[in-house]
Amino acid sequence: MATALKLSDELIELTKPHAVANHRSVPKQIEYWARLGKAAEDNPELPIQLIKNTLLAVAETDVEILLEYHVGTVER
Repeated sequence: MATALKLSDELIELTKPHAVANHRSVPKQIEYWARLGKAAEDNPELPIQLIKNTLLAVAETDVEILLEYHVGTVER
């Protein structure tokens, strides 16, 4: 369910370059930041990069991109 929100012009302007760099719309970029912020608040002991990688892994499984993980190895 979509809900209309009033956001400051400053937030919209700050979001635009990030949205372009990440190939997202401004609303989708703000949505991403909200999910990331919630995950960070829910897991304050985790580094932000780990949280970002976890969100990416969840998104990959949602579209069935499943790669085998080998502990201690780097795929090239």
